[in-house]
Amino acid sequence: MTIAISILSIYAFIFLGFMAKRMLKEEMNERGMILLSIYFLQPMLSFWGLSSRPIDFSLLQAPFWYLTISLMCVLISSVIAFLFFKEDIKEKSIITICVIIGNTGNLGIPLGIALFGDASILYMSLINITNVFIVYTLGVFFYSRGNFSIKQSLFNIVKLPVIWFASIALLMNIFDIHLHPAMQKPLEMGAYCTMVIQLVIFGMYLYNIKLRDINTKLLLHVSFIKFIITPLIAGFILYGLLDLEPMVATLIFIELIVPLAVTNVNLAALYECRPLDVTVLVFFTSLIFIPFFILISNLLDHLNIVSLP
Repeated sequence: MTIAISILSIYAFIFLGFMAKRMLKEEMNERGMILLSIYFLQPMLSFWGLSSRPIDFSLLQAPFWYLTISLMCVLISSVIAFLFFKEDIKEKSIITICVIIGNTGNLGIPLGIALFGDASILYMSLINITNVFIVYTLGVFFYSRGNFSIKQSLFNIVKLPVIWFASIALLMNIFDIHLHPAMQKPLEMGAYCTMVIQLVIFGMYLYNIKLRDINTKLLLHVSFIKFIITPLIAGFILYGLLDLEPMVATLIFIELIVPLAVTNVNLAALYECRPLDVTVLVFFTSLIFIPFFILISNLLDHLNIVSLP
């Protein structure tokens, strides 16, 4: 129940965005908010997240296996995209990348804390850092490919300030360079503001969705990869092949199955790669995540792999 309440509390900001768009219509401009978020606020979020606490590099097994399994899922997704979405490069790009851009931060970290306490924070934070670099490299590339050439898509990665701010913060963390304490509070304010705005933008796009326009083919294929293929691959590797501590394996597993991140909508809108279709994917995976996670928890407990509260 605590997990469900925590997730629903986060989703309250989505409802706020939905109602704002419903009441104010064209006065609420999604494009302007996206540009503000991606070019100004998200660099603050990445910088704050990577510089606010020391990184324990002895725990790198968690992000390593998260990245490895994520890349395997990208390969499988790309094969499915090639077989079933040959005619539309935008749909092909979406199905290839969106399933691995999960909500590892806003949802994954609180979920880890709820299940395993503060011991999960270091692992989940490292996985979230890995996800940041996945989002602003592979994510930018594939969402750009809906409208741009390979060369321009690669250039789009370099153009975004997020990847540069994240890299600087990571170097500062490695070399133990600290900002003045007075600078930490504004960064923290900007970081939390970014999270809220991302959820509000998502709610605004939800308002624009019409049920008759839902791309059911795309929705079914993404859901199949996200909730069947990914858990099967992750479960087989983490619990079958590897000899990881049960808590660590489960934290990685959770981060791989969390619903699609709202960042997918931001990138899809920025590069005009079917943002409404991506909004549906994010909403649907978020909607069914709670019953899906309860099912997974009961299965792990039944198989005596790990006992989740």
